[in-house]
Amino acid sequence: MIVDFLSGALMLTFLVATAHFVRFWQRTSDRLFLCFAVAFALLALNQVALFMLGAEDEVRGYVYVLRVSGFVLILIGILGKNVRPARDEAE
Repeated sequence: MIVDFLSGALMLTFLVATAHFVRFWQRTSDRLFLCFAVAFALLALNQVALFMLGAEDEVRGYVYVLRVSGFVLILIGILGKNVRPARDEAE
């Protein structure tokens, strides 16, 4: 019971983070904020999928693909933000 509550609370915090990053992206049009918003939305979907399918079953490891996709998207956003200015200065 407490695990379900904490899972829901975690999903809500992911959605709040998604809303904040969408707002930052709308203000600045920076792709980093868009990557973070989509990543946190994927993490929220992961929490919903784990709750709906049951997290105690290890056979359902494919649900974690959403989590890995979110983290990869965050890495892509960070690398894109740090690598792109070096290329722009060289041109």
